Amino acid sequence: MSDGGTPATGTVTTRVPARLDRLPWSRWHWMIVVGLGTVWILDGLEVTVVGSVAGRIAEDGSGLAITDAQVTGVAAALYVAGACSGALFFGRLTDRFGRKKLFMVTLAVYLAATAMTALSFSAWWFFLFRFLTGFGIGGEYAAINSAIDELIPSKYRGRVDLIINGSYWLGAMGGALLSVVALDTDLFPQDIGWRLAFGLGVVLGLVILLVRRHVPESPRWMLIHGRAEKAERLVDDVEREVERETGRPLPPPAGEMTVHQRGTIGFGEIARTVFRGYPRRATLGFALFVGQAFLYNAITFGFGSLLVRFFDVPSGTTGYFFAVIAFGNFLGPLLLGPLFDTWGRRPMIAGTYLLSGLLLFGTAALFGAGVLDATTMTICWSVVLFFASAGASSAYLTVSEIFPMETRAMSIAFFYAVGTAAGGISGPLVFAGLTESGEVSDAVLAFCIGAALMIAAGLVALFFAVAAEGRALEDIAPPLSVSDEPEAAGRPRDTARESGRPGG
Repeated sequence: MSDGGTPATGTVTTRVPARLDRLPWSRWHWMIVVGLGTVWILDGLEVTVVGSVAGRIAEDGSGLAITDAQVTGVAAALYVAGACSGALFFGRLTDRFGRKKLFMVTLAVYLAATAMTALSFSAWWFFLFRFLTGFGIGGEYAAINSAIDELIPSKYRGRVDLIINGSYWLGAMGGALLSVVALDTDLFPQDIGWRLAFGLGVVLGLVILLVRRHVPESPRWMLIHGRAEKAERLVDDVEREVERETGRPLPPPAGEMTVHQRGTIGFGEIARTVFRGYPRRATLGFALFVGQAFLYNAITFGFGSLLVRFFDVPSGTTGYFFAVIAFGNFLGPLLLGPLFDTWGRRPMIAGTYLLSGLLLFGTAALFGAGVLDATTMTICWSVVLFFASAGASSAYLTVSEIFPMETRAMSIAFFYAVGTAAGGISGPLVFAGLTESGEVSDAVLAFCIGAALMIAAGLVALFFAVAAEGRALEDIAPPLSVSDEPEAAGRPRDTARESGRPGG
């Protein structure tokens, strides 16, 4: 058994997954949440700053010859295209080389590209580094979500994953309020303030990088990749730390599994596993990501321009309105997250998608009737996104827990990339194209497209969502490396594949 360097291969029987799942919440888990989860704050800051400063960047004297529609349409689509590409590129590397190496690399890519965005001197430079910033963020999605789910106990996995993904909106609040200050020409020149807004993202990213150095590799990944001894020692250290913190011994772990260790797994085997072994789950992942990607990428990038165009809100004050809907977005996962672990995945995923879609149809009708102003429009969106945010966060949770461990990062990357390419690239372009006309009916159509996609995803979840609450990852989808003897987590491998009933 190799301790480092070249991994060993062979067969090992272990209780590491069961030992991790039976841990009570501790300071060690908080370190993981802070080190890994806070990057979503950066993503929220990044996206919101662009949406909030779009009007200012497009003005004469900003230092860039670029239009409002190019910022909220072309640049936004390039950011999302970069995120899709980065997710696929780094997702494969994350499954092959480990979670820790890649979540350090992807953050470094994000930091460098964001710094270069702040130094933009022309439209092509701005477009290029928006793409590369997205490239780093996409890699973060794959590396971080897989690591979080493998390190957090099954009892808390749903709520923690949702709240972490929902923390994006804390960054969105910060970005919205930051843009108000950065765009105040009494404080900063017109061509400097928006650059400082991007620069703050670099500073925050450096702080997160310092914390992240202490986050360990996933013991589950180490087990399968020939580093079982290191995985056992890591869990030994964590257990001792938790026992010192709680002052009482831990209960014995329930269940063990035997795995055939291997170095790498081919992309062909990953694809066969996901699409042939779990077709219902693949359909579910695709539907959830398309719905939330269209809605969120369109509105996040375009809400500030909508306020300016339809309600004559000054470009320098749109951040106040966006901070309100960002707060509603964060409250959704925070307050509804525990219900995903108690009421269950299927009713909560389906319910949040369906309800947000219906509420968005109602908002579109009110907007079309001309009865909304900037304030009431913001309130309506806050209510819609309270539910939509919990649903959108559950998309990442879903694809990170319903496929085998060897495919986890790549599964997250694939469904994020394909779903976001379908909804996230088209969303900003469609939204910008429709709202740029200044016609209320065109904006209503954009709202209705987003609502319809959310409802369609909710209906898919109603039938195909997996009852994963409180279950070990190895029970939801046994690793490909699990030996048929003994049964993984007390359950034969073949019976864990999709059955004929909904939920699989």
